[in-house]
Amino acid sequence: MGRRGNVLSRRALRVAATLVVTGLCTAYIVWKIDLGRTAHVLAHASPGWWLASLAIMVGSVWPMAWRWQRLLAARGVHDSLRWLVRAYFVGYAAGQILPTSLGGDASRIYETVRRHEGTGGVAAGTVLLERALGGTATLLLAAAGFALAVGQYDIGGYLWVELGFVVAAAGASVVLFSTRLHWLLQRTRPLLRFLRVERVLREVYIAVHSFRRTPRLLLSMFALTLGVQAVRVLAIWCAGKAVGVDLSPRPYYVMGPLLFLVMLVPFTVNGLAVRESFFVSFLGTLGVPADRAFATGFLFFVVTIALSLPGAAIVGWDALRGGTRKAVPR
Repeated sequence: MGRRGNVLSRRALRVAATLVVTGLCTAYIVWKIDLGRTAHVLAHASPGWWLASLAIMVGSVWPMAWRWQRLLAARGVHDSLRWLVRAYFVGYAAGQILPTSLGGDASRIYETVRRHEGTGGVAAGTVLLERALGGTATLLLAAAGFALAVGQYDIGGYLWVELGFVVAAAGASVVLFSTRLHWLLQRTRPLLRFLRVERVLREVYIAVHSFRRTPRLLLSMFALTLGVQAVRVLAIWCAGKAVGVDLSPRPYYVMGPLLFLVMLVPFTVNGLAVRESFFVSFLGTLGVPADRAFATGFLFFVVTIALSLPGAAIVGWDALRGGTRKAVPR
């Protein structure tokens, strides 16, 4: 009974946090924007620029799926690029329902385990390693964005928040990749267990160190990830151009890494309201009117919704067929 009570208490706390964060962000948005003017901006948005944003996001799925295919193959799990692309789209659909984009990661792990029996550790390890590569690439872009912003853009505290993330990530990467500092990770286990992230970080640690014998593969996959992340930032720029935000891509390379981190906030479904308030706040410091800033965030949200539609169609089709899956022998 005590354990059940603790679970219910945590669930209630999570719901309360979701309502508080979403409510505060929504209140901030309503305070900053004029609903009628924002609706006018959205109604006159350029379809061409929006489609360009969507094309960038859709096109990035194939290189990411190929990256996953290479990582799985290195651990003895082989599958077609077509199925891995499918799993990515299903993951995007799951990410619209489950909290943050990590819900899509959980979906891909589940789908892989169902298809390849007995590969739970490999599936979790490679998916979490992809997340680690993506996070590292994002923070490297943040370092580049910091260098671009110094003396160029007056974005106040955001600049130092970005620098703080870069420094913290650099230190965490050294601890994570170094075998000599394993004792330091052991000392953090009580804290990680309390935060309920010990299992996830352990899987990432095991996955990373399982690739120590193939450093070229790891470095090449990181280079691919960095390139994909850099191109995906342009999708945000295209969303801004669609509603008349006349900025060069440069400030978006300051904003993009922070946005990708904001979208991981676990207190709202798919970053709802948090993402839009971030757009209003960040772009507002660059002189963009709140209505156009909100419209940029909203259009980028619509892009993520459109990106999830193929996955939703796949899930619906599988449900009509009885949810059958063809297992692949190892």
